[in-house]
Amino acid sequence: MFVTRHSNVVDVALREKLWRLYRTTYISTAEATVTHEMLDQQEFNEQISRDSNRVWVVWCDSIPVAMTLVSTDVRATRWLSDIYFERHFPDRYRAGQVHYIVWVVVDPSADAKGANVMLARQALTAEARDGALLVFDVPEVHQPGAKGGAAELLFRMAKMVGDVELLPLSTQRYFALDFAKLPALEEAPEVNF
Repeated sequence: MFVTRHSNVVDVALREKLWRLYRTTYISTAEATVTHEMLDQQEFNEQISRDSNRVWVVWCDSIPVAMTLVSTDVRATRWLSDIYFERHFPDRYRAGQVHYIVWVVVDPSADAKGANVMLARQALTAEARDGALLVFDVPEVHQPGAKGGAAELLFRMAKMVGDVELLPLSTQRYFALDFAKLPALEEAPEVNF
């Protein structure tokens, strides 16, 4: 196995290989998570073609088996609030050190531990060298509680490349009001607030 680093991926054959890896490894998360976790192919291509995004790929011969994308410009993502980071981490934000892990995918048929370690060593070493505040989010399916889960795994891998602290930033929960189980009302009831 070996690792490559990319930005501005425009080669069609490479895009297709990376898309297949992303789609096949992310589909189970998309099926288990209420949020828009998985990008469509157009969104995916847009992300891997940005100069401000770093794409790290672990290869087994000519097959990509693991990949992560790190955005180095929080303003260019639609997932994070630049206002939040400007307010809570003003020096890091102004220095361009707020980076975001957009995704990490590992083919389950690959040597997951070996691919994860290779990916982590390469990508996290670059982030540590930049002094990044490396933000990531994890859906509940991979992080059921505040402790353990994917956050703990990433924290342990980050400790392989340097001194690091894990900072919990926020929790978001989703709810639904399900009216399908109620009998249809002839008229809307009067509600006084």
